[in-house]
Amino acid sequence: MVPAQHRGGVGGGNREDLLDGARRCLLEKGYARTTVRDIASAAGVSTAAIGYHYGSREALLNAAMFQALEEWGTEVARAVAKRSAPAATPAERYARQWQGVIETFTTHRPLWIATIEAFQQSEHDPELRAQLAMGQRAGLRSLAAGLQGVPEDQVTDRDVRTVGAMQTALISGVMFQWMSDPEHAPSADEVVEGLQALARIAGGDA
Repeated sequence: MVPAQHRGGVGGGNREDLLDGARRCLLEKGYARTTVRDIASAAGVSTAAIGYHYGSREALLNAAMFQALEEWGTEVARAVAKRSAPAATPAERYARQWQGVIETFTTHRPLWIATIEAFQQSEHDPELRAQLAMGQRAGLRSLAAGLQGVPEDQVTDRDVRTVGAMQTALISGVMFQWMSDPEHAPSADEVVEGLQALARIAGGDA
């Protein structure tokens, strides 16, 4: 049997309309609060179209979220690249990259919130959890490559589990501070200064 999300036929552009509608609902209402009727209304189609093209509300919202995350990742990478002046020192480039990341906490706030909700939902959705885990692994490798200035195929598994994993942990932690208390959240320069202090502590030089 052909999975619903791969069937052609009735509805013409309904599949694309549904994906666009689900994405808008995801960013405006969040993962948990978006209903089948919300998506159908935003897409201008019947609720039955969701089952026909995607099988379930969850499958459609997951597809919309991952599409949004991919586009967001491309935008962040572009913003970070613009700040990475060749003549800058590694520390200066790193601080500028953080400036680009921190800006997304404001410009892409709804997507960050939707991502948090998706991780909460994944506790009860093994398929979503597997998708998030796969996306996270790819993200760790991409971050490690970008920070070290090498192609992804040159990144070792150790780099992924150290550089990539720690940068992801830092981004998540700083993001939560910006989401809850932006007035007191650290700036890019403060993030770098804090890391330098932690490096001295970890190295026994404090």
